[in-house]
Amino acid sequence: MAISPFLAADPLTDLVFGASLFFPPLFKAVLLGFFFWLIVHPLLRGWIYSGDVWHPTLLDLSLFVLCVAAALFLMGQGYSS
Repeated sequence: MAISPFLAADPLTDLVFGASLFFPPLFKAVLLGFFFWLIVHPLLRGWIYSGDVWHPTLLDLSLFVLCVAAALFLMGQGYSS
C-alpha cells in the first residue's frame, strides 16, 4: 500500500512557505538602513572623496552604520507604548 505524501488530512497542507520565514528585526534594520544610505551617500559623496576626510572608506562605513542605527530606532518607535 503506497501512502501519498499529499493527503488531505495532513496538517502541513495549509502551511504557506512564506509564513515560515522569519526575518529578525536587525535584518530589517540593515535593509532599511541600506536604503537610507542609498539616499544620503550620493548627497555627501563629493565631500567624502574630496580629500578633506582622512579616511573616506571608513567615513562611508560609519555613515552606513548610522543609517542602520537610525532605521533600528525608527522601527523601535512602533513598539513603544
